[in-house]
Amino acid sequence: MDRIFTLDEARSLLPAVMEEAREVIAARADLAEIAYDRETRGESERGGIPELKAHEARIEEILSGWTERGIEVKGLAPVLIDFPAVLEGQSVRLCWIEGERELAWYHRTELGFAGRRPL
Repeated sequence: MDRIFTLDEARSLLPAVMEEAREVIAARADLAEIAYDRETRGESERGGIPELKAHEARIEEILSGWTERGIEVKGLAPVLIDFPAVLEGQSVRLCWIEGERELAWYHRTELGFAGRRPL
């Protein structure tokens, strides 16, 4: 069975998730820069294949860790995650997107991001 979070549980996890998201964001930017530089100039000051692989592995490690904790990863650019929850007897997702400072939004499970509402 999938994990169901209370609002308090999800909010208590958010600081660690946000720190990991910062790592994803930095690695994502480095990946883009290395790939672009290698394609356009043949090399990058940020590294080569080993650095690309290391960034990819770290991103995958973080995303897998979120999934193992029951957090749903909906996007990588921007980072978008959902915490499955139940509010007023209805299946919802507590929704956080890169750049937000707190967990303050939700949407009905079947509606997705377009149905976001403030908590």
